[in-house]
Amino acid sequence: MKRVRAFIRWMKVDPRHPDIARAQYNELKTQIPSLYALLMVNAVAVSYTHYDVAPFYLTVGALAAILVISAVRLVVWIKVRHLDPAPAEAVRRLRRTIVIGGLIAAIYITWSLSLDTYGGPEERGHIALFIAITVIGCIFCLTNLPQAAVLVMAVVTIPYLVYYLRQDNDVYTAIAMNIFLVCVVVLQVVFRNHRSFCKLVRSQAETEVLNAENERLAQTDALTNLPNRRYFFSQLETRIGKAKAEQSTIAVGVVDLDRFKQINDTYGHQLGDQLLGEVGKRLNTLSLPDVVICRLGGDEFGFLCPGDPNEATKTGDRICELLSAPYQIGDLQVSVGASCGLALYPQAGTTAQVLFGRSDYALYHAKTNSRGRSTIYSAAHEALMRSEQAVETALQRANLEEEFEVHFQPVVSLPDRTIIGFEALARWHSPSLGEVRPDRFIPIAERTGFVHNLTPFLFAKALKQIKALPGDLCLAFNLSGHDITSPDTVDTLLEIIRSHELPPQMVTFEITETAVISSYDAAEKSLRKLKTAGAKTALDDFGTGYSSLGYLHRLPIDCVKIDRSFLAGIEDPADEGVVRSIIEMCRSLQMLCVVEGVETRGQLDLVEKLQCRLVQGDLFSGALSYDVIRESVDKTDKVAGLPLSVSTQLDALKLSAS
Repeated sequence: MKRVRAFIRWMKVDPRHPDIARAQYNELKTQIPSLYALLMVNAVAVSYTHYDVAPFYLTVGALAAILVISAVRLVVWIKVRHLDPAPAEAVRRLRRTIVIGGLIAAIYITWSLSLDTYGGPEERGHIALFIAITVIGCIFCLTNLPQAAVLVMAVVTIPYLVYYLRQDNDVYTAIAMNIFLVCVVVLQVVFRNHRSFCKLVRSQAETEVLNAENERLAQTDALTNLPNRRYFFSQLETRIGKAKAEQSTIAVGVVDLDRFKQINDTYGHQLGDQLLGEVGKRLNTLSLPDVVICRLGGDEFGFLCPGDPNEATKTGDRICELLSAPYQIGDLQVSVGASCGLALYPQAGTTAQVLFGRSDYALYHAKTNSRGRSTIYSAAHEALMRSEQAVETALQRANLEEEFEVHFQPVVSLPDRTIIGFEALARWHSPSLGEVRPDRFIPIAERTGFVHNLTPFLFAKALKQIKALPGDLCLAFNLSGHDITSPDTVDTLLEIIRSHELPPQMVTFEITETAVISSYDAAEKSLRKLKTAGAKTALDDFGTGYSSLGYLHRLPIDCVKIDRSFLAGIEDPADEGVVRSIIEMCRSLQMLCVVEGVETRGQLDLVEKLQCRLVQGDLFSGALSYDVIRESVDKTDKVAGLPLSVSTQLDALKLSAS
């Protein structure tokens, strides 16, 4: 009974193997039309040979009905040749094909045996041949549906065999037996082929599953379990194509974590990876309709969403707010912020690279001007970016020797008002852009890597010119974050000092807290190398960062420069108190202290009252070109009315500060 039930289930096309059923149907679409064409041609041939010996209704009438039925089925199969049905639909269509196949086989065998009673040996031989070649041809056409092949073979050969056995004709009985045995052998071949076909389908299905999993892994970030950069750009291209066709808009967002680098440098990369994993968990739980969020790399994430500006901004702000809540990692609680840049298609661009670049540009402005929130790329950004692109192009074409020079602002010793040195400041006169401010070209030079050529050139030029002035003058030279984190640049600067035969202690390299934050470990290593070589280091713009005191404690700093913003309001008791505290702190740490931005007599009096020994500011002199300084020294032995120091006073000043 079990075998009978199994056979019945097999004959009905087992729905437990939908992939096989679907593959069977797709193969049959190319084979069944040939089956009906074979039936029609053979039927016409038999009707023709029996036209003169059989009744009209059996030759012409029955033939017409058979041809109509076969033609209708042929047209049906031709129409569905492009159809790729779902597995359940494929099972249903296969079952219908089995039933129809059995019915048509019954019609053909009934008609054939009815004609066999007419005509002589030749006509009867044609009937036997017709049945034989037709049933074998049908079985082969039904190779991918063996259930139908079995049913057709049974419906045709069993009545055929019984019919000729009853005729008591040894020749036709032998023919019938031979056809039956041949069909059995052909069915065995069909079964073997079908088993191989099923194995192939299963293998392909397993391969597709494996490929799909590999594709998923290839497009998934392992650390955060978010889609990765590859998936992001693939989806961006797809959405751009869809938006173009539908004339709709999309938004491209780039989110960057704030303060992640400090946490990574302070607590190590392992905790940094754990933090990114927690960020990924939060983003994976975020339920936003039609929004794709991906990790692009490092602490940068991207998202795609519909292009309504208000909704896109809300999405960006929601992500930033979600990521800004504190994280508990083991026993440690850490907090990072997040900022977002957005670009809209097609307003900001029509290609993936342009949209991403402009969303990244908007992110840069968000981190600068509205940290913790979203910024949409606008016409103002476009104008600014075009301006920056012009600066970048001019930088790439610049002749360093002809276009760049160094200006010097005096560092004045109090109370004797003697110039002990100069701070070197870069100046650029571009043939195409005219005078370009340092705050415009230096960030671009850093971003493009041009700074690695510019810094050594300007430093060598400044050393050469400062050495040509009378007296023992110190040189303060600013280093960018790219400079201080580049071992090659630091080695080049030290080699320039040696080649100019200037005592290293006469050179002070100024860095900002921002430059240190960019890569603390590399910056600390470079600063210690400069310190070992004998050069001085100064922390510029002191008081504007949130952790300056920590850097004074951990880094080899010799000098602090108080930011000019405190001098602007020094007549306010609060600002005066800040300046006083910094000066006293430097005194206790035996560090030099320079007050920048002294522009009025009142400011100078207060600074002298606080007993600060070194100042800079326009009250004494702005930045001057070397030619102006040289001419002034040659005529008056002074610069801006102030004498140059005969010998360096740095060590004496440092001692007296205590």
